[in-house]
Amino acid sequence: MKRLLLACLLFAGSLGPAFAVNPDEVLSDPGLEARARAISAELRCMVCQNQSIDDSNAELAKDLRVLVRERLANGDSDAAVIDYVVSRYGEFVLLKPRFETKTLVLWGMPATLLLIGAITLVVAVRRRARQPKGTPLSEDEKEKLQKLLQP
Repeated sequence: MKRLLLACLLFAGSLGPAFAVNPDEVLSDPGLEARARAISAELRCMVCQNQSIDDSNAELAKDLRVLVRERLANGDSDAAVIDYVVSRYGEFVLLKPRFETKTLVLWGMPATLLLIGAITLVVAVRRRARQPKGTPLSEDEKEKLQKLLQP
């Protein structure tokens, strides 16, 4: 039983991320193929939406992978290929949006929310520190309490 479990663990450990790139898509030049893989990892599959086109099995992702490789084979730079795909599909195709004025809110929101949370925490702690701890009981209240506590 232990051997079976060990064999299953070794088999599961050998399963790495499965890329969707088909052998017929791979470029013969290893340098161009590495560039194509890097670009494909940055582009979102418009069908799956949370996968890169490098990881997706969708037909559109395959078409985009082929397009990227064709553009690279024709001599385009990495930036030119990405700009071409963005011009056809919009900024949404980028898994990591560019830092521009129109994406400033997107990039600034985490820091803004963190700052708002920190300010809220500081204000709450100061407000709690300023609140009186309680007023002492008057003599009348002490007598009533003693009567209630006596059996």
